[in-house]
Amino acid sequence: MDRDRSGRINPARPVYVYVQVADDIAEQIRSGILAPGAMLPAERDLAEIYGVAYLTARRAVRELRDRGLVVTLPARGTFVVERSADEG
Repeated sequence: MDRDRSGRINPARPVYVYVQVADDIAEQIRSGILAPGAMLPAERDLAEIYGVAYLTARRAVRELRDRGLVVTLPARGTFVVERSADEG
């Protein structure tokens, strides 16, 4: 994951910032940049990478979990889930 993705977030858009962050990460997962099993940066690091508040990054990770794209293992990290062939 690039160390500066803040240019991808536009607070003026009529979409919540956490959704923009989640959408960007989801696109990286879909395109294979983030492969199954890959560990996402820590939420504080994501906040720095995207130039957003820590709680915004935290909400984005929750959104990704809700979408079934990542799983968070306490004290281990957040990982991209394996997708079955019929899921895309």
